[in-house]
Amino acid sequence: MPLDADRLRIEQDLRGQLEGEVRCDDLFVQLYASDGSIYEVRPLGVVRPRTLEDIVATVTYAAKNEIPLHARGSGSGLAGESLGRGLIIDFSRFYKRIVAETEDTVRVQAGVVLDVLNRQLARNGRHLGPDPGNSEVTTMGGMAGIDAHGSRWRTFGSMRQRIVEAEVVLADGQVVRFARRTKPAPGVDRESNPAGFLAHRVQRITSEHAQAIAEGKKKTKSLVDRSGYRLSELVHEDGVDLLDLLAGSEGTLALITELTLATNPFPKHVGSVLFFFNSIDKTAEAAAAISELAPMACDLMDRRHLSLARQEDPRYELMIPAAAEAVLLVEQAADSPGELKQSLAGINDFLISQKSLAVGSYIASDPHDHQLLRQLAHQYVPTLYRLKGTTRPVPFVEDIAVPPMALPGFLRHTQQTLKEHQITASIFGHVGHGQLHIRPFLDLSNLSHVQKMQTLAEGLYERVWEVGGTISGGHGDGLSRTPFLGQQHGLLMNAFRDVKQLFDPEGILNPGKKVFPSTNSISANLRHVAYPLLDRLQGRLDSAGEAPETAGLAVVVGDDSTQATLPRIELQLDWQPQEMTRAARMCNGCAACRTQAEDTRMCPIFHVSTREEASPRAKANFARGILTGSLSPDTVLEDSTKRVADLCVHCHMCRLECPAEVDVPKLMVEAKAAHVATNGLPLGEWAMTRIEGLSRTASKLPRLVNWAMGNRVMRWALEKSFGIAQGRKLPYLERRSFLQQAKSRQLHRPRRSTGEKVLLFVDTYANYYDAELANALVAVLEHNGISVYVPNDQREAGMPMISQGVLAPARELAEHNVAMLAEAVRQGYTIVSPEPSAVLAIQHEYSSLLGGDSDADMLAEHTFEACNYLWRFHQRGKLQLDFQTTDLTVGYHMPCHAKALNMGTPAVNLLELVPGVRVRRIEKGCSGMAGLYGFKRKNYRRSLRMGLPLLNELRDGQFQAGVTECSTCRIQMEQGAAKPTLHPVKVLALAYNIMPELRDLLSRPSERLRVR
Repeated sequence: MPLDADRLRIEQDLRGQLEGEVRCDDLFVQLYASDGSIYEVRPLGVVRPRTLEDIVATVTYAAKNEIPLHARGSGSGLAGESLGRGLIIDFSRFYKRIVAETEDTVRVQAGVVLDVLNRQLARNGRHLGPDPGNSEVTTMGGMAGIDAHGSRWRTFGSMRQRIVEAEVVLADGQVVRFARRTKPAPGVDRESNPAGFLAHRVQRITSEHAQAIAEGKKKTKSLVDRSGYRLSELVHEDGVDLLDLLAGSEGTLALITELTLATNPFPKHVGSVLFFFNSIDKTAEAAAAISELAPMACDLMDRRHLSLARQEDPRYELMIPAAAEAVLLVEQAADSPGELKQSLAGINDFLISQKSLAVGSYIASDPHDHQLLRQLAHQYVPTLYRLKGTTRPVPFVEDIAVPPMALPGFLRHTQQTLKEHQITASIFGHVGHGQLHIRPFLDLSNLSHVQKMQTLAEGLYERVWEVGGTISGGHGDGLSRTPFLGQQHGLLMNAFRDVKQLFDPEGILNPGKKVFPSTNSISANLRHVAYPLLDRLQGRLDSAGEAPETAGLAVVVGDDSTQATLPRIELQLDWQPQEMTRAARMCNGCAACRTQAEDTRMCPIFHVSTREEASPRAKANFARGILTGSLSPDTVLEDSTKRVADLCVHCHMCRLECPAEVDVPKLMVEAKAAHVATNGLPLGEWAMTRIEGLSRTASKLPRLVNWAMGNRVMRWALEKSFGIAQGRKLPYLERRSFLQQAKSRQLHRPRRSTGEKVLLFVDTYANYYDAELANALVAVLEHNGISVYVPNDQREAGMPMISQGVLAPARELAEHNVAMLAEAVRQGYTIVSPEPSAVLAIQHEYSSLLGGDSDADMLAEHTFEACNYLWRFHQRGKLQLDFQTTDLTVGYHMPCHAKALNMGTPAVNLLELVPGVRVRRIEKGCSGMAGLYGFKRKNYRRSLRMGLPLLNELRDGQFQAGVTECSTCRIQMEQGAAKPTLHPVKVLALAYNIMPELRDLLSRPSERLRVR
């Protein structure tokens, strides 16, 4: 879609000046139009700088052309502080280098993520103390911008106390380094000595508004306050502390590009006590009482969160009484284990015996128990988003802070106010320092609920100010709270405006935040939640009964008499309109899917390509843009959209690990399908989706094909024609497919049996490339007295087609397989496959492809991955345990598709039954293969980078072999670690001594794989 003239000009102008990236197209504008807040504002474009010179050039250009600038890190902010109608400067893509580290400081660029930094600091026994709840994604620039702190504020303070020095770019493009106590320089101009000039002018502003500043400090008694600009205690005898002013300024005074931060040593010993209360009032009283003891942290969680926690993790169900209305999690640190136990016992005695407030407690002085309790608090907000229904926990009054002693009265007022407005809310807070995160449950598509936002905020904030609190304790003012700052600060707003005018005279830096709000309504610029396309679709379905698989979306322009419809996009999966609405709306923008932790799976592509469009959030934003009409439906037909959709490799980890359980894979399959149906596929991608047919053809001449695939010239030709990387190891073709072998053994004929009966579904890999695996599974099943049936007319599961959006042939496969397999289920067979991807296709994908097919639903309940089936067989006491002692240490990797099946770890459980087998789980995320993704030349290096943590662990660990259920993961593991990798079923067959030839696999790594 062509850009409008202004955006086209900006993109062309800046691309010639920057090493980094500039994107002003409609798709990117949509991806950056929202963040972790409830707001949506479409920017002009996005700049992703690589160098300081890029940032200076962008600021200079923006100043010259009067274009607003909005600094952004991970976009996880809750107040809309990084949104705006100008240019977004995304520091998280390239500007994320840890520059230098000393004994007690570290110098970082603005885009460095807190958890990434702390992992490096931990090597020297240190960390950065402030600990906001989204530490896995939040950036240093963002933390400084809102002066973040977290639950341990009493111990470590906020970012303001951690900043030693800052490099910033001012609104006129000047680069300045601010240290503590800048000396004022009267009489100098801004150009020659900007720091001295600003220090002098700030000194003058604080002097002119001294009375208002003093009254404001006296009025606000809360321990934490991030509202407005911090003007008290800036001026000292030896200079002006401009760093204290910049911290918490939300990018409205300058762009922070680099920070030198003071780090903290880890506390020697940390433990906690979880207190149970029968009312939230007593919880607040206990928090006020315990604040006098200055614990390391003190967090309150209400009944709603506790109920969700019990559902999510059975350990909490055993730990937390069902009658508990609320809990306090109190943390304490000490120099020795004995001192820690004594301290925790003292706190426990104080609240239970002396104050008689808590009805019970759980003391965690053990590090593992303590981590479990700390996880309970850190998962508070993400867990709330799993609640079903149209009402959602909405952040707009989530940052209130009051003096701790005022907590009991304020919470009673809060409950009464919510009751008057007939609103349910969840309450969490760092109550040790009086901070409350209140999340009212509202439906922002309901006008009456939207109208309640303003009155509810006013009702709560009036009481906040009465008790000496603040409406912004740690999340910033942003779009949520800037409209209320005048009521909180009164005449002090004049000083704020003078400071803003001093630093940013043209008003280009994040306008509308802190001062000069663009609107006085808290509900302006709300994220779009109306879905006119789906409303029209629903109307068609209701009136015409149109089948879901033939329904479509279209934008209609004009009134009923003059309608012009843009290209119609056919929906190819089974969507109920309300289901699609929910899938798009459920993404709250929290940015959890941007995590880079090695032990997480979400999202493997983002792990190695940390750009917004690679995140699952971006895919949900794109889908929502289409559904709300912010983007035209024909956007999905563009190649740029296909490139974004292709960044989803259909691993399902985001669906599994997303706090809101957004089904991004299904949304992206639909997007890919629309593009493929209109534009087709390039030859290489077409070949990847037809791997079964190509393998079947190649299997007619296996020796010739195997020789050809080992020829360098042929591999070169294969790369050039089909895009398969020359460096990727490929498996040998079997001389006879497994289905042929099964037919010769008469396994293709159902056998009469009164016992367990299994239909073996083999899929492509086990059929054409690893018949040994299928034969091992047959041997294990028969060893356990299970009758095996291998129908010769079974076809591939079709996951390569599904993941690429090639849905017409995938649907034909699904129809064939469902008809064949469902009939077998009716005859008493259980469907078993050794390939997790095949099982996931049958269990999860076929229902979407064949909407309303009862056989597909039935089949999902009777299909099992091989290890899962065998483990359940053992749980019924039927598995033969006549294993021979097998001296073997293996590193187990759980494939993403096995994890997506939500079946636990049956492979590990089975292997641990074998005497002598030692299984060590390697929790290092995705292997990097992602199905056929890692075979492609364009993805080859990225695939290896994705799997590097796993491969390093397998290579360097004391393992004789790797173990995994996934065939493509196995290829990656053998290629990257040069150790044999086996399917767990092969290990079982080896231990049963029913296939002794498998021992050769342990002595000849990668026997069936070669670099061709």
